[in-house]
Amino acid sequence: MLQVHEHLQTSRRINCRILADTLEVSRRTILRDIDFMRDQLGLPIEYDHAAHGFYYTREVVQFPTVKISEGELVALSVARKALAQYRGTPFEKPLRDAFEKLTAGLRDQIQFSWGGDLDASISFRAAGHSVGDLGTFETVSQAVLGSEELEFSYHKLGGEQAEQRRVQPLHLACIDNQWYLFGSDLHRDGGIRTFALTRMASLWNTRRKFERPQGFSLDEHLADSFGVFSSPEAEPVGLRFDPFSARLILERNWHPSQKLEVRPDGSLDLTMHIGVSPEVQRWILGWGEHVEVLQPATLRGAIARTAELMAVRNTALLPDHEKNARSGKLHAGVRRRSGT
Repeated sequence: MLQVHEHLQTSRRINCRILADTLEVSRRTILRDIDFMRDQLGLPIEYDHAAHGFYYTREVVQFPTVKISEGELVALSVARKALAQYRGTPFEKPLRDAFEKLTAGLRDQIQFSWGGDLDASISFRAAGHSVGDLGTFETVSQAVLGSEELEFSYHKLGGEQAEQRRVQPLHLACIDNQWYLFGSDLHRDGGIRTFALTRMASLWNTRRKFERPQGFSLDEHLADSFGVFSSPEAEPVGLRFDPFSARLILERNWHPSQKLEVRPDGSLDLTMHIGVSPEVQRWILGWGEHVEVLQPATLRGAIARTAELMAVRNTALLPDHEKNARSGKLHAGVRRRSGT
């Protein structure tokens, strides 16, 4: 049909038999496609009996390769709005260009623009946008799709110097607005490791092909994870949220293994079967005084120690009278918790 469209754009009367011979299809196929283009796609095709040929009655700028309803247009626009988190980053221009190409084939009566009226009605906001480099993303994504080994230097969190890595890339994922590569680290016994793209340097696609492991699934790899880091040992993690935070907890699904129990006083017990990782601890600490760790004891102790260190660091420069007041409140809270 695209080739028929190109012939019709010449403004000459196109004979059905000539089209069939040129495109190496049957005459019946040409007639069926022309009927579809006129009746289903709304193209202005007429037949000139005197010239024995088809023609466009008016100029057609773009072939309507996509038919879309109003509801589908809104859904497509919402999807475009979800990409707004990359505004101002190296990803903005290629995303904008790709989206405009995607929508270029829509029918003439449907208008769409990057700004659009939906900007005033629907939006997405997220803190902590990734500052990743577009070149790094393209190199990694091409290696993942082509099953080609990567070499790069990598700066681990807490590490003083970057380390050289050779990796067979298996999966690229955006988790909490950060891009991560999951792959077999050939410098670390071939086990699956996680790499943040923002901490890669001197990246090089070696073009060495490798055989992807059968059945690798990121969902299975992170089944016991609360975020991006997998854990070899999952265990029950029990948390109690006060009535204030209970409503917020109920508004989301936090993990597939979660179990919720609302208590008579309005508080909420949340139990998950996950690996205890720094991500879990950071999430718990983010709830502040509204959460209590019920199990395991090691996690409860780790949260208590971190909270104490935070209190010391954040009260160091306070006036003495305010330090004493805060210390008294802290000890009173501890006594209440312990039942003494």
